[in-house]
Amino acid sequence: MSKEKEQEDPKNTKRKLPGEEDAKLGTVFWGAGGVIAIAALMAMFFPEAVENASYSIYDTIARNFNWLFLISVFGFGMFLLFMAISPYGRVKLGPDDSKPEFSFRSWVGMLFSSGLGVGLVFYGVAEPMEHFMIAPFPGGEVESYEAARTAMGYSFFHWGISQWSIFGVAGLAIGYSQYRKKKNGMVSTSLEPLFGQNYNKTSRKFIDILAVIATVTGMATSIGLGILQMDGGLNFAFNIPSGPVTQIVLTVLMVTLFLFSTITGLKRGIKWLSNLNMALALILTVFVMFMGPFTFIMETFVLGIGDYLKSYVGYSLRTQPYSGETWVQEWTVFYWAWVIAWSPFIGSFVARVSKGRTIREYVLGILIVPPVLSFLWIAALGGTAIYSDLFNGTSIGEIVLDDQTAALFTMFDTLPMSQITSALAILLIFTFLVTSADSATFIVAGMTSGSTENPALRLKILWGILLGFLTITLILAGGLSSLQAASLLAGLPFTVVLILMIFSVSKSLRRESNEAMKRRPRKTKLK
Repeated sequence: MSKEKEQEDPKNTKRKLPGEEDAKLGTVFWGAGGVIAIAALMAMFFPEAVENASYSIYDTIARNFNWLFLISVFGFGMFLLFMAISPYGRVKLGPDDSKPEFSFRSWVGMLFSSGLGVGLVFYGVAEPMEHFMIAPFPGGEVESYEAARTAMGYSFFHWGISQWSIFGVAGLAIGYSQYRKKKNGMVSTSLEPLFGQNYNKTSRKFIDILAVIATVTGMATSIGLGILQMDGGLNFAFNIPSGPVTQIVLTVLMVTLFLFSTITGLKRGIKWLSNLNMALALILTVFVMFMGPFTFIMETFVLGIGDYLKSYVGYSLRTQPYSGETWVQEWTVFYWAWVIAWSPFIGSFVARVSKGRTIREYVLGILIVPPVLSFLWIAALGGTAIYSDLFNGTSIGEIVLDDQTAALFTMFDTLPMSQITSALAILLIFTFLVTSADSATFIVAGMTSGSTENPALRLKILWGILLGFLTITLILAGGLSSLQAASLLAGLPFTVVLILMIFSVSKSLRRESNEAMKRRPRKTKLK
């Protein structure tokens, strides 16, 4: 058949599958994928060397750049609050007539699930109990009423506005560029207002490669924490042998289920799993609240919020130059670096599910709802563990110091139906992992193909397999220390990118017309 006839015959015209035209593997894919694959192979073949390097990297970055992480994250929160109360808050992440794609409940569920759900389950009991046993301040009280109050206040701080302000900055810059200005959702594109539409291609590629590496290492940290906790929980509650074999099986199972989920697409797969996560988290929280010390939990929740608000500025800018201690580096700086490493993914995903919402809705939504839900989780589960040690003479704190992965399940052991709640918790961790991996690979596939709205399925599968491989090798190479070092190493340079995002979106917003920032009257429906 001639070329002309082939063009005239619609039956012989090849139709491209959604996202197929974007499946070409370019510089960003090979650059980021190559670095990640090399890191994973080094961890697999030289585990001791990688473990030693992890300790060195973690110590060097945390000690020398803690000030940058602290002041940057505090600035992110102040910037977003200004956006919410300023006239810019009326600007939509999309055309002026656009409407939110997801309901408020589904939106919050996806924010919470794809955010730090895994980390919150891991640290919800472990963190307050560690602060209860080891004082955050030099010479502070331990295992006392005052120690319990400080432990809860600091735990609230680490899971509050600061974390979500990091996600918020990335999501605002990407969402505004992608849905308001109708450009692609690449991190490099969001910086165009700052550097010009045709700024250096090499710089663009470098920024996008950095975003992908940060996303995958941050995601590997979270998956690693979840796998370690599931491994510890299965051993503690069901006597299943703990170790590398179980961890590898759990990771493979997670990747397999994620691949099944990702085939169903964003609206069905991720949305359904996100709602399941919220339901499981709610069931466990309500169970613990009513089977545990309900009044103590609610008073802890209220007092913790008060202590958090009172100490927000002081904790945000706290360094330890005079004492030379490293508590802030070990906790706050690790958290911020970890979240910053996540921010390209979470920012892109949050932007994707927030399309059509105003900047004010967006900012208030992410800075209020997920933190409050996190506070309630910590107050219920962490508060119950502290209550048990304070008033019932248990030794949860000592167990946590020995093994963080057993923290949640040790607390459940003090309540009725511990095996059922432990099983539900393991299921919750697993679904959180699947949801996060599903969301992350959706975004990373878009970053490495240029199609952030509809990345090719084969790329999502490829990144999912690579993510699972990296997670396994990091766990085997050094466990938590390797995971923490990976987050710090990826988070440091991307902190600078987030700062540039603030200047970029601010410059672009200043060009908005006055009409876009005027309050629009609500339309009333006639009955």
